[in-house]
Amino acid sequence: MSILDQQFSQEITNNPRFYLEYFYSAASKDDGRDVINGLKQRQKKLPPQYFYDAKGSQLFEQICQLPEYYPTRTEASILSEYATDIAKVTGKVELIELGSGSSTKTRILLDAYREIDRLTYVPIDVSGSILKESANSLLTEYPNLQIQGKVGTYQQCLERIKVANTQPKIVLFLGSSIGNFNQSECDRFIDLVNASLNPGDYFLLGIDLQKSSEILEAAYNDSQGVTAAFNLNMLQHLNWKFQGDFDLDLFQHRAIYNQQACQIEMYLTSQQAHTVTLDVLDLTVKFAEGETILTEISRKFNLEKMARYLESKQLKLRHTYTDSQKWFGVLLSQKIVRH
Repeated sequence: MSILDQQFSQEITNNPRFYLEYFYSAASKDDGRDVINGLKQRQKKLPPQYFYDAKGSQLFEQICQLPEYYPTRTEASILSEYATDIAKVTGKVELIELGSGSSTKTRILLDAYREIDRLTYVPIDVSGSILKESANSLLTEYPNLQIQGKVGTYQQCLERIKVANTQPKIVLFLGSSIGNFNQSECDRFIDLVNASLNPGDYFLLGIDLQKSSEILEAAYNDSQGVTAAFNLNMLQHLNWKFQGDFDLDLFQHRAIYNQQACQIEMYLTSQQAHTVTLDVLDLTVKFAEGETILTEISRKFNLEKMARYLESKQLKLRHTYTDSQKWFGVLLSQKIVRH
């Protein structure tokens, strides 16, 4: 789907420093085909996008504050230490953030860039309500900030940026969200980012690094049960969206570290044989006792391998930032200027 095949609309807000673009197309219509295809596979699976209804987003914010869940605070500490260095390397650029959400960690970078007149921030998210809520607070905190929010998929928004924007920019993809992609999905995503960049533009990527299974499994099986509630809420979201009858009491959360694949795998395990229907999708699914639904993977990376991978995609590594324990990494790369 090219930018020529999709439509978008602009919403002018009450603040002249903020507007939104909404993208939509026939191909992006949420008709549940991904749910049907996933639940018909031998290893049943569901797309992680269904984590994020209003309750799911709230639960994820809680997860980020848990003592066992180190990624958010570790990445934030790295950004706090090195944001000024990053701003010095890139100079004046537009900040474009993929999956911006509440833009909490983005504030650290905005602080580093705030000396620039009329700094432009382009948050990209599938939720317009989240973008509006975040923008209202950011506009108050940063009087020189312009916000150009984009509501849509990464592909839709990045293609629009490539067509409409020739200003120097840095694309941010934080939180190790890249770990939710398998290798082929990762390849497609990085190619998409690369295509949106002009030579000399920057890409800032956060990645969770490989470590002991005890630390990793504790982060996804927290003692307070918040991650379990987050995982189970996906079924409630499907019930609401597709008139389903998932009984949450018949499923149990489980997260394990697959050492061979270097990834956390999050499952919902059926506690007994039963049948689920999703009326809107005209779908009936049978579950055996002990059968699982894979709801998320979270790959864990090696810094050196990721640096080589980015360079193979014509994204030259400029700097690598990490914490003292080397639990998390932030990589600043630049699209190669060809002579």
